[in-house]
Amino acid sequence: MRIDRRNFLRSSGLGVLPVCLPSVITRMAVRSTEKALPVNFIRDGLGLSMTETLDKLQEINRKKPIVPDFYGNDGTMDELLQLFQRLTGKEKAVYMPSGTMANQLAIRVLSGDNTKVFVQETSHVYRDEADAATALHGKRLIPLAPGEAYFTLEALQQSIAYHEEGELFKSGIGVVSIENPVRRCMGKTVPVAELRRISAWCREKGYKLHLDGARLHLAAAFAGVSVKEYASYFDTVFISLYKCVGAINGAVLCGDQAVMDKMEHQIKIHGGALYRNWHNSALALYYLEGLEERLRETAERARELMGQLNRLKGLKLTPFEHGSNCVEMAYGAGIDSVKLSNYLREKHQIVMRRSSEQGKSSLNFNETLLNRPVGEIVAAYREALSRKEIL
Repeated sequence: MRIDRRNFLRSSGLGVLPVCLPSVITRMAVRSTEKALPVNFIRDGLGLSMTETLDKLQEINRKKPIVPDFYGNDGTMDELLQLFQRLTGKEKAVYMPSGTMANQLAIRVLSGDNTKVFVQETSHVYRDEADAATALHGKRLIPLAPGEAYFTLEALQQSIAYHEEGELFKSGIGVVSIENPVRRCMGKTVPVAELRRISAWCREKGYKLHLDGARLHLAAAFAGVSVKEYASYFDTVFISLYKCVGAINGAVLCGDQAVMDKMEHQIKIHGGALYRNWHNSALALYYLEGLEERLRETAERARELMGQLNRLKGLKLTPFEHGSNCVEMAYGAGIDSVKLSNYLREKHQIVMRRSSEQGKSSLNFNETLLNRPVGEIVAAYREALSRKEIL
């Protein structure tokens, strides 16, 4: 089952609730639900409100004055870019205003004059970037594995051979672009063993590789593979500053010095040179500190929560194969999922999707799972399922 997360967010109504990042997790056995911190099973990240974001910026600035950047360079931005160099193991990192620009400029620069770009049919590059590779850069996107989260090395080899052998006027292979995890496939990841095979073969052939790692921290936490290892299989990698991190927007693209040195000009000519970006760099620096550890704990709690919720009558949670933070939730006969969702929101500050498809929906695990003990969340579901109006 694939669900359009953006439509869920639009329809979630009270889904945009204030969320607090826990520096210390309260583990009280009994707590008033009126004071309970929200747990949000819709988002991939914290989903901070505007007020919370402004308050956090003031707090950050009081502790250590934020130094403005100049068109994505200097100041607090330099600290952030150095952190990303260490995080990914790449020689240079560059700030960009959006993930789409990061993907497109990586494809543009890595491809050079070559025009063929091989991608997942379900990828953001192929489905959600308005054919930018073709419209702006003259690149031909060749989709693989329709409807699936990833393609195999054999599928890539067959497609390359088909296009190479069947064309009279050869245009050259530019990039193999891979998204991991895949938003359109409920956060499924590409098996690391397959990434190793694809990377080794492409490097042997001289083909460039780009990683759309917008939510790479989630793949790392739930698959048990470090961000640095994932990045090592690619020439360039981009990570979003707001999908799993607490910035307002923005992205960082990382790669070798020679490739990244060409990006400043590309950013400028494509209209992405923003005068000030200090708010995003300051927020990202703050929330990236300890993020990998927090998400690992989130993954552990998610597994514990699934086990306990599956003991309740009327609920069945099933992880997706090669999944990350998203799981399928099935409802037993007679359970009104809309009423259940509304009740949990109003009485327990637990936010989940109101709608379901054929008795199924999904839960997205994120840092807000650390806001409450697992036992307390399970008790809230048990209490809600016991009420006659839910059935």
